Amino acid sequence: MKFHKTSQLKRRKKKIIGQYALFWPPALVFLTIIRSVGTIEVGSFDPGLLPSILLAAVFGFIGGVISGYFQFMLEEKIYGRTSIRKLALAKAIFIVIFLVTLIVIAYIMTRVIFHHDIDFITFAFDEGSAPVYLYIISVDIFMTRLRQVNLMLGEGNLTKLLAGKLYTPHEEERIFMFLDLQSSTTLAETLGHIKYSQMIQDCFFDLGVTNAYRAEIYQYVGDEAVLTWPLQEGLNRDNCLKAYYDFMDTLESKREYYQNKYGSLPFFKAALNCGTVTATEVGRYKREIAYHGDTLNTAARILAKCNEFNEEMLISESLRQMINTSDFEFKPMGEVPLRGKKEAVPIFAVKRKS
Repeated sequence: MKFHKTSQLKRRKKKIIGQYALFWPPALVFLTIIRSVGTIEVGSFDPGLLPSILLAAVFGFIGGVISGYFQFMLEEKIYGRTSIRKLALAKAIFIVIFLVTLIVIAYIMTRVIFHHDIDFITFAFDEGSAPVYLYIISVDIFMTRLRQVNLMLGEGNLTKLLAGKLYTPHEEERIFMFLDLQSSTTLAETLGHIKYSQMIQDCFFDLGVTNAYRAEIYQYVGDEAVLTWPLQEGLNRDNCLKAYYDFMDTLESKREYYQNKYGSLPFFKAALNCGTVTATEVGRYKREIAYHGDTLNTAARILAKCNEFNEEMLISESLRQMINTSDFEFKPMGEVPLRGKKEAVPIFAVKRKS
């Protein structure tokens, strides 16, 4: 599992850096064209339109790699682990370092490629440079905000919304996992609302480990979370089952932290089901991606049976038939009547082998 997570983390890093490396060159080329076409360069250095465009593209790629790497570090190492003030301070420090780094790179390129004889201070504060710096800072802030929107919607869903892929409802084959915090009422009464909310915040931060198993976090509903996979991705390498146990292992590895801060170790039970759902974009003033269908309703009803059977994970027969693995044990629980279902549904309890 550790290798699997490391591999997924590397893919995530490459993806974020790639997004920034693709966005920054067009952004700087656009600035170059706007500054060059039909205007006169007020600065002391003007290599011409075509060389400027080529330089902007190379410069943008380098800047995109740097900015993307920092954004990855921000999401993995800092975000959710510190206060908003420290987060803002870290971002402000990065912007300053980022800007200075770009200025140094641009100065070196100007000296080496174009043999332009100018000292660094004069180059850095050349006439007309201030709007360029403001533009670079604005683009970086815009990219950061865009990443936050993407994370709020779920990785990759922003692209789907912008492309209009979910404007018209369509069917998808998916796996859904419902997670529920056990003894939530007792914990809320013991801890109080603020500290209880902090514990939920910590738990769902740790739930991020499921990203290594290609899980998409569909919804947070109070102390419950709903994860989903396209059918084949969820079945591949038993991702839909391993994600749960890795989440539990992560909480266990932080037992001391949770015990010291909240007086107990949170424990979640899970229910999984698969089937056809309708995916669409909903809402007018607040839009989000929604999945509709009996598949979700059945998973939610199965979750309610975890306490009744005293099992940590239950899955539907339809999902059990698709899983071919020797890493887990499956115990038939019989055909179980579920609220809102006319017919009883066969379900299975899942245990990880030692």
